[in-house]
Amino acid sequence: MSEATANSGQVAGATNGTVDSSRRTWLITSCAMGGVGAAAVAVPFVSSFQPSERAKAAGAAVEVDISTIAPGEKRIVEWRGKPVWIFRRTPEQLATLEQDEAQLADPNSNRTAIPTPAYAKNRHRSIKPEFFVAVGICTHLGCSPGDKLTPGPQPSLPNDWKGGFLCACHGSTFDVAGRVFQNKPAPDNLEIPPHYYASDNLLVVGEEKSA
Repeated sequence: MSEATANSGQVAGATNGTVDSSRRTWLITSCAMGGVGAAAVAVPFVSSFQPSERAKAAGAAVEVDISTIAPGEKRIVEWRGKPVWIFRRTPEQLATLEQDEAQLADPNSNRTAIPTPAYAKNRHRSIKPEFFVAVGICTHLGCSPGDKLTPGPQPSLPNDWKGGFLCACHGSTFDVAGRVFQNKPAPDNLEIPPHYYASDNLLVVGEEKSA
């Protein structure tokens, strides 16, 4: 074998060795990086199954000091991720409840799609007449109705409007007891959540009083 041929073989071998070594290094690095990437993706995915502290607390009962709510004022608290209204009605607002009944779709809250608790199956739909406790979500498609508590003609409301709530999404109207008016998209009155009064001034939303 000539010296040139031998040298050529040595160069080829060295070249192949370099290529093979580089390829192995590249494959090892790629696999390692792929493993790290997979782990990085897996961590948030797995952690998404862990309930947050907020989620854990979402089903807990909520206590509200109603002594600080003035007549005509509405306060909103969160229970199970839903807005719950605590609305202190004035004597004038309570007086409109009987006047509205001929125009309501379900004045006595008899429908069962969203059952009304027995303690709220009355004209004012509450335990204490002046305090209205309801989930502030329209029973049509889940929008939140807005306050339209001022009586009288105004956009999207009848001329004889006595005060209540208007869902701007599709025009459903509710009186100050959350009862839906006739011929509106909302199929039911506003939901009354479980609640009770632990004392004269302490409202508990999310639980019913034990017997």
